[in-house]
Amino acid sequence: MNDNLYLRLRAFANSRFWQFVHTDFFLLLLLVCLSVGGLVILYSASGQSDEVVERQVIRIVLGFFACLVLAQVPPKYMRRASPLLYVGVLGLLILVLFFGVGAKGAQRWLEIPGIGRFQPSELMKIMMPMVVAWYFSSRHLPPSFKNIFVVLVMVLIPVLAIARQPDLGTALLVCVSGLFVLFLAGLSWRYILGALLAAPIVGFFLWQVMHAYQKQRVLTFLNPESDPLGAGWNIIQSKTAIGSGGIEGKGWLNGTQAQLEYLPESHTDFIIAVLAEEFGMFGCLMLLLTYFLIIARGLYIASIAEDNYGRLLAGSLTLTFFVYVFVNIGMVSGILPVVGVPLPLVSYGGTSIITIMSTFGILMSIHTHKKRVRR
Repeated sequence: MNDNLYLRLRAFANSRFWQFVHTDFFLLLLLVCLSVGGLVILYSASGQSDEVVERQVIRIVLGFFACLVLAQVPPKYMRRASPLLYVGVLGLLILVLFFGVGAKGAQRWLEIPGIGRFQPSELMKIMMPMVVAWYFSSRHLPPSFKNIFVVLVMVLIPVLAIARQPDLGTALLVCVSGLFVLFLAGLSWRYILGALLAAPIVGFFLWQVMHAYQKQRVLTFLNPESDPLGAGWNIIQSKTAIGSGGIEGKGWLNGTQAQLEYLPESHTDFIIAVLAEEFGMFGCLMLLLTYFLIIARGLYIASIAEDNYGRLLAGSLTLTFFVYVFVNIGMVSGILPVVGVPLPLVSYGGTSIITIMSTFGILMSIHTHKKRVRR
């Protein structure tokens, strides 16, 4: 019975309809499940705010629209446009430094009359792996020292521009997305070992240029109890919420940390703490399983891509998505410093949702535009 159901589901997923609309059924199903589950948690985390949930629904719909539109674009056109798109977004990042709109002490947005503000650094999360994959697509792999140097320059320029805003968290994610392509291109372990040995030196210089609030985040990570009513409040309350959920949780809408507003940013960066308190370890495991299946599907698509551009781009986008999940859960649980990275498709957000869904549209395009072999 179960085998028959599986075969029917597989036949449905491989039907001509999904190929015609250039959509991967399994990946789409997982994204829908994750988004719907995220709305359930968001309703509780936002203090049962219908307005917040309605805004999130609109953003999710726009994200799925962007996903389906990009899925129709053949990868060969993406490859040709990659360098121009990279230069265009880099130009927007430079404009942010001079004409950007400030909020909460940071200058990260551009204001477009009649449309609103948007964050160009989010676009660079996609452009970076695209342009590095384009660069390697027509070159011999594994990369030579010259090609590695060129790629590092391509990565470093936008990373410095984003860090200047300042937005160290996004800068690191953009850097990682480019370095993943370099790693997947066959980077020699000698270079990887050398980078690891140089990491303490780089960390020392990075500490010297970090802003005071960024240093405080690192110090709070090392010892949250040093300022329990100030900088350490978020992480202490977050770990309290996670621990109080137990195995089964307190039940939906019954979490005290979020409902009584002990947990700041409960509907954005710290939303998984709400999930852990209300649905317990079981709810967290279900969320992690969904993320695991999405990442596994993305890596599978990368492994069967028909050219280097598709393999490198799909692999980098998938691994970068994994980093988003790992960093958010790590900072909420206290094993990483707080860097302001939302939980993908669960946290309340705007540009980040559309950016993430766009990456899955690119994955679907790579998977469904492969040339068919006639038998």
